[in-house]
Amino acid sequence: MIIRPVKVVSATLTCLFFFSSFAFAQAPAPAPAAAPAPAREYSGSFGGGITLTGGNSETRNYNLAYSHIHERKNGNTDKITALYLRGKQNDVLTLDRASVIFRDEYKLSRRVFLFGEVSYLHDPFRDINYYVAPVGGIGYKFVDNDRTKLQFSGGAGGTWERNSYVPVKSSGAVNAGQNFSQKISTSSEFTETVAAFWNTNDFSDSLTAFSAGITTSISKQFELKVEFRDSYKNRPPNPAVKKNDTALVITFLLKY
Repeated sequence: MIIRPVKVVSATLTCLFFFSSFAFAQAPAPAPAAAPAPAREYSGSFGGGITLTGGNSETRNYNLAYSHIHERKNGNTDKITALYLRGKQNDVLTLDRASVIFRDEYKLSRRVFLFGEVSYLHDPFRDINYYVAPVGGIGYKFVDNDRTKLQFSGGAGGTWERNSYVPVKSSGAVNAGQNFSQKISTSSEFTETVAAFWNTNDFSDSLTAFSAGITTSISKQFELKVEFRDSYKNRPPNPAVKKNDTALVITFLLKY
């Protein structure tokens, strides 16, 4: 019997179509795309390192640093930053400075926010047993994206300052602040902040804090931060105290 080529081709195509249809029907359905990881509410870091200071004290010291951010779902963002510097020279204490800032921001819109803040400073070598400044006000985010952030804020409140051998000084206060950050690369970021307080009893009596630094990721959980800090008190408690203190702070941080 002679089998015509046309019939052979037709039968072959029919078999191929049948088996491919069967295989397609048996193939498992593609797995659904994984759901995105939920946004983290908490983040922060803590660590320590060495410090080089100038001004009222020139020493080699150590530091402890801590920062924490809590982004609440109701629009509030809580921020805590703390830094402690301590140093000795020839077994003599030459540096003992602590600063803590607690700030709460409430988002009114994409760019406008309200804030409440409490700042604390302890620096006996500048004759400041403590300086406390609670303030509140409004701020505006001029730039707010994944790479660049720039915001300004201003408000009012009060200050309480304790110096040696004199009663506590209290006054109303006006506050202004600015925060800037810029991602240099996927692992490095530049940050810069300015915060100033003017006493309403005497506007020439002011305290200004400036900081600028670069943070670089060493690994997934560790960072290295190099920061320059400058604290300027326009009217020191006594003439023997310099108006401004500077510090170069090098810190190794563990992220969480």
